[in-house]
Amino acid sequence: MNKTLVLSLAALVGGVAEARAQARDAEAPAAGWVEITHGARTVHAWLARPEGEGPFPAIIVIHQNRGSSEWSRSVADRIAGLGYLALAPDLLSGMAPGGGNTADFADPDAARDAIGRLPGEQVMADLNAVADYLKSHPDGDGRVSVSGFCWGGSRTFALAAARPDLEAAYVFYGTGPQEAAAYANVGARVYGFYGGADNRVNATIDASQAAMVAAGKTYQPVIYDGAGHGFMQSGESAGEGDANHTAMEAAWRRWRALLAEAGRG
Repeated sequence: MNKTLVLSLAALVGGVAEARAQARDAEAPAAGWVEITHGARTVHAWLARPEGEGPFPAIIVIHQNRGSSEWSRSVADRIAGLGYLALAPDLLSGMAPGGGNTADFADPDAARDAIGRLPGEQVMADLNAVADYLKSHPDGDGRVSVSGFCWGGSRTFALAAARPDLEAAYVFYGTGPQEAAAYANVGARVYGFYGGADNRVNATIDASQAAMVAAGKTYQPVIYDGAGHGFMQSGESAGEGDANHTAMEAAWRRWRALLAEAGRG
C-alpha cells in the first residue's frame, strides 16, 4: 500500500479515536454535592459517578487558588466519563462569611485571599478525609489517585508525600514539597504537567526530580512549549494554534492515556 495512504489512514483512525474519546469525556455522569464530615469540619464536595456498574477507581480533583469552580467540577465530570469516581472538594467549605463556601465569597479575589489564609493542617486534614471517603465508598474499588491545578497542583504533590497509599498523582503546574525528606514517603507515581512559559513553577522541577530520583520514586514531568500557567483552563477558550490550546489538548491526551493505564491496574 502507498506509504502516504497508510499515513493518511493512520491519521484518520487517530482522529476518529480522538473524537470518540472527546465525545465520551463529554457524557454527563451522575453528579452532585456530598458532605464529608471529620472532627468539627464539614467539607462540601462535588461527586461525579461513571455510568454503569462499579466498582470504579477513584480520583480527587483539587481546585485552583480561587476555590471550587464550575471549571474544576467540569474536570471531575469529564474524568467520570473515563470510568473514575471523581470527587472535587471545596477546600473553602465553611470559610466564607457566615460559614459559607466558595460560592458565598463576594468575588473570586476574596476567595483567593481566603485560600492564602487557610491553615495548612486544615487543608491536609480535609484532603485526608476526602481520600478516606473515596477509599471506603461503595462504588469505589479502594484505589485512590489525586490531581490538582495551580494551588491544587501543589497540594496534590503534598498529599502524595503524606499518603503512601495513593495510586497516582497528577500535578498540573504545581510545586513539590520544599523539604527533600518529604519525598521519601511518596508511594504514588507522580506525573507533572507544566507550561513552558511558567518560569516560577518550572524553577522548582529539577529539585523535585532530584529528590524523587534519590528516594527511588517515579516522577515524570512534561513541559509543554510556550504554554503559560493555568493552560488547562485558558486553553479551552484559546484558538487553534495558540500555545495554551495546543498544550491543553496534548495534556488531556496524555492524562487520558495515564488514567486508562492506571484504571486497568
